[in-house]
Amino acid sequence: MKIARVTVTKGGEMMEYFKELRKFVGHRPLILPGAVVLIINEQNEVLLQHRIDGNWGLPGGLMELAESLEGTAAREVEEETGLKVTTLELVGVFSGPEYYMKVSNGDEFYSVTAVYATKDYSGDMEPNPDETQDLRFYAFDQLPSGLSQSYRNFIEAYLVQQRQ
Repeated sequence: MKIARVTVTKGGEMMEYFKELRKFVGHRPLILPGAVVLIINEQNEVLLQHRIDGNWGLPGGLMELAESLEGTAAREVEEETGLKVTTLELVGVFSGPEYYMKVSNGDEFYSVTAVYATKDYSGDMEPNPDETQDLRFYAFDQLPSGLSQSYRNFIEAYLVQQRQ
């Protein structure tokens, strides 16, 4: 899978697409597409990322220009965990008013998140210190506190899919 990353540049400095949009819309709500991945190990545990903000989540992030959702998922996983993922299976796409957020700086957005699952990954886990405190596999019935309802929804959708 070839992953292309296109960013807006200004004076040679790379800028993330959503940050460039913020210059025009300020704090007003944006619709931000992104992707996360449930990485499942041989013990049927899911990889969670302990983020710099203290919360737990699934590896993933926001789509950049000219990127597919699958490409976003693979790129973000590699950036945040050091792992390479392939054979992504779509769990679902999550959107709507329950995925509205207002962050501490006043920015507002509605997320549209493609959730993928894979058992096909390679490489050594290397947390990105800019985004990640820790990476750890958890049993589905022993998820840590600090995991938001959105991530719990994504995991539950995967579990429902597996029972079918």
